Amino acid sequence: MAVYGYARVSTIRQADDGESLEVQQRMVTGYAQMQGFTVDRLFVERGVSGSKPLAERPEGAALLDVLKPGDVVITAKLDRMFRSAVDALSVLETLKARGVSLHMIDLGGDVTSNGISKLVFTILSAVAESERDRIRERVAEVKKDQRQRGRYLGGIIPFGWRVGDNGELVEVPEQQAAIEQIWALRTSGASLRAIAGEMQAQGHTLSHEAVRAVLARQGQRLFG
Repeated sequence: MAVYGYARVSTIRQADDGESLEVQQRMVTGYAQMQGFTVDRLFVERGVSGSKPLAERPEGAALLDVLKPGDVVITAKLDRMFRSAVDALSVLETLKARGVSLHMIDLGGDVTSNGISKLVFTILSAVAESERDRIRERVAEVKKDQRQRGRYLGGIIPFGWRVGDNGELVEVPEQQAAIEQIWALRTSGASLRAIAGEMQAQGHTLSHEAVRAVLARQGQRLFG
């Protein structure tokens, strides 16, 4: 069995001052002594943001790489090791599966196998789901804003448009004229296949399904 400590500061200034790291190191070594452990190695993350997942930090990745069944990891606080509940939950589940114990001093000790483990996992699961919801909402809001500003979001470029130099969708005049004609034909009662045939005769390679998509986009454009 090996015992490892983990400490992190998020800015170079904190790392240079050493105060925050020193406090964390004292907490880890003191806790280890109380538990009858000897810290074999302390992984110290200097000037690394907590927003980075543990596995993407230099020392965090090194720590995860050396762990073996029966090993113990000690960290002073939850937020020194994790800032995201999603990351925390993923790492905790991985450590449990590998037979590694994680002790978080601010949470009372071993959060992978003792009595508080279930509570910690339950809370982290709830917070992680909330984080995922917020991320989905932010992504949806950004995409909506970019769509309203005519930004190209990837995928098939819609008929009537091309991608400009700055990534925005730029109108193609002859195709925009065809869209107006498609709308007029449909409004007058023409079938999708008939409209597609008319477009193909004019040199636009549109199937009846493509015509349906054009009409849907145009309807949204006109009526929101």
